[in-house]
Amino acid sequence: MEETFLFREKQYLGRNSYWISRRMVLAAFCFLVYFLEKEGRNAELLLIVGISITVISVLLLFIVHFKTSVYPDAIELDGFWSTRKVKIGFDSILKAEKIPYSRFMLNNPVYNLHKKGTIRFYTRGKEAVKLTDKDGLEYIIGSQLAAELLAAVKKAMATAR
Repeated sequence: MEETFLFREKQYLGRNSYWISRRMVLAAFCFLVYFLEKEGRNAELLLIVGISITVISVLLLFIVHFKTSVYPDAIELDGFWSTRKVKIGFDSILKAEKIPYSRFMLNNPVYNLHKKGTIRFYTRGKEAVKLTDKDGLEYIIGSQLAAELLAAVKKAMATAR
């Protein structure tokens, strides 16, 4: 694969609004109970838990969930830690289109989730690029920059054929 890429985007795990709001509500609850009940060992424990949740939330802001790279011959999705690198060749892709990722407001981050004939990649954002291959398999790639991703994919598909 060539070193030059047409598009690259990194999506960070800690920047998903659904999970940030969950962690912050839990931390706020711990701090609230600590300030209401200042005496006792349980109050100190809740303070430690609240601080720990906040520190973990800050650390998660810097962890890359997956990286999307569009090369002239393929699109590559590289996850973190033990996930496998997924490479989709443009010679098997029939069409690419921009779609809304989901009708729901809050979505869980997923990487290489196989469900109902689609393979999903998502961390955050409202839009996605849907790729359909020759076998009818659909790849849905959530992106903050869906328009730029689609333009890079279409440019690469035009040169691959």
